[in-house]
Amino acid sequence: MKTINLELRIAGRLLVKALNWEILPGECWCVIGRNGAGKSTVLRTLAGVRATDGGRIELQGRAMSDWPLADLARARAFLPQARSDAFGYRVIETVLTARHPYHESAYWESDADYALAHAALQLMDVDALADRDVRTLSGGERQRVAIAAVLAQDTPLLMLDEPTNALDLAHQASMMHLLGKLCREQNKSVLMVSHDLNLAHGVATHALLLMGDGNWHAGKVDDVMQAPLLSACLGHPIEIVRHGKRVIYVAAEDEHG
Repeated sequence: MKTINLELRIAGRLLVKALNWEILPGECWCVIGRNGAGKSTVLRTLAGVRATDGGRIELQGRAMSDWPLADLARARAFLPQARSDAFGYRVIETVLTARHPYHESAYWESDADYALAHAALQLMDVDALADRDVRTLSGGERQRVAIAAVLAQDTPLLMLDEPTNALDLAHQASMMHLLGKLCREQNKSVLMVSHDLNLAHGVATHALLLMGDGNWHAGKVDDVMQAPLLSACLGHPIEIVRHGKRVIYVAAEDEHG
């Protein structure tokens, strides 16, 4: 996927200007920015569920606007930040909906669809909940089911808006480990929004910083996730602590606070 001079606005406010950017197979990108900087807007636009305000988006060399919805659903999977469960679907049924783009000539799910759905639930440690009503799940359980659906969709590009939201520490770590593994071993591309700099740095190969005024910085994670840039991006001083091979990001004391 690539963008050419992409421009995004909300209520007349410029969020992104002249974004020339590309995500390649095997890369894991993290989108970083303060509240209201446009992270979710960027993700929704790149996923094709929101129109651009200028510029162009291409997926596999084809303009996003030219993609039929079924083809798009086989090329990218999108996890929004929030969802609402109005009906009492079972967990397994919820995940199986992600297989619909592959049912052009069949109405019912195949054995292979069920196998993929259960495998995805197992990866997210929720296969035991397969027959539960999704409305009875905790927030963290529901988030893991939503991620399982993204995995079952089996696309080369995964777009995730705060995938660790509501997850406990163990599942946050396993989630990030899984994303890194998908990039390394299956050559998938991952684009995610995260507020946790340490989790993001641990798995991301690249970062896109949204500065909140239309400006942006993009590149390899160690080049972009530097204290001065992050401090300007997030509106608060950030310090970097090195512990062995680990890089730890800490919110510093604000001398003006």
